[in-house]
Amino acid sequence: MQLRSRAAAAVATLTAALALTALGTAPATAAAKPVTCTAATTKVTVAKVNRPINHLLLTATNTGTKPCYAYNAPYLRFDDAQAATSVLRDSVPQAVVTLEPGQSAYAAIGTSSPEGAHGYQAHELGVLFANRAMDGSVGGFARPKLPAGGVYVDSSAFVTYWQSNPADALEW
Repeated sequence: MQLRSRAAAAVATLTAALALTALGTAPATAAAKPVTCTAATTKVTVAKVNRPINHLLLTATNTGTKPCYAYNAPYLRFDDAQAATSVLRDSVPQAVVTLEPGQSAYAAIGTSSPEGAHGYQAHELGVLFANRAMDGSVGGFARPKLPAGGVYVDSSAFVTYWQSNPADALEW
C-alpha cells in the first residue's frame, strides 16, 4: 500500500513538473517583427579612424524597441553636394545586417585619395537609410557631427555597405 502511494505521489510530481515546463516554453507574446532602420530609430555617429588613412567609421545604433534591418549601404551627402557619395559595390555583405535594440551596424567612408579631384573641406554630413530594393531611401536625414574642423572630401569618396562589425567595414 505504501509503495502505491509513493508511486502515485511521484506520478503527480512528474505530471506537475511537465505541466510547468510546457507553460514555460510557450511564447508569452510573438517576437517583434523587424522594421527598416531609419534616422528616427537609430543614433548615427561618425568617427575618424587611424587606419586606413582618409577613412571615417559610420555607426548606426538601434535605439528603437524592435529589431531593424540596415539594408544595403547608407546614402551620404557632404555639405550641399549635388550628388550622393558613391557606394563601393564590392563591399556587399553575405546577409542583410539585422540590429536588435542596442546593437550597431558599421559602414566605412573613404573621403579622398591621390586619384581624387575637386576636393573641399566638408563640415556637414547627411545620412539616409536605403530601402530594401535600394532604389530609394526611408525616413529623413540623420545628421551626425563630423570631426572638429571638418573632413577633406574629393571625387573619389565612397561608402561601404552596412556591416555587422567595424573591422569588416574598414577592410575597404
